[in-house]
Amino acid sequence: MNRAETVRYLVLAAQREGNRMLAEHLRPIGVTPSQAEVVRLLGDRELSIGELGELLVCESGTNPSRLVERLVVAGMIERRLDEGDRRRVILSLTSRGRAAERAVVEIEAGLYSAIDAAGRGVDLDAVIDYLTRLSAGSPSGLAVEKRRTTP
Repeated sequence: MNRAETVRYLVLAAQREGNRMLAEHLRPIGVTPSQAEVVRLLGDRELSIGELGELLVCESGTNPSRLVERLVVAGMIERRLDEGDRRRVILSLTSRGRAAERAVVEIEAGLYSAIDAAGRGVDLDAVIDYLTRLSAGSPSGLAVEKRRTTP
């Protein structure tokens, strides 16, 4: 394998392994990694479906309606019409969604500790810079950039 191919497969392997670990820990609270991402984003602030779609990495470039619908049915998200624009639907967490978000935060903290441990002695800023350049301009890369720069 050449270096570029090795990078490609190592990025894929790291993503799949991280997602597998995350899914395993999320299973007891009844959410998938993609649903957990939605819950975490809505835990920070209320969003319209379009705003949510711009910030999602798991479903980047697609309509997040399916994810939202499953979380509405599960009683974790509620929809309401925007007072200022009746065509716009605002999404927010219910009390059940807030409880799920707290659990997701704890689970993610464990995952981030494992990532930090694996990165000891590695220049993570250089890794972040490289991965940012690698994903630049892509829907997922743009979503990550927007999340990094949005308070």
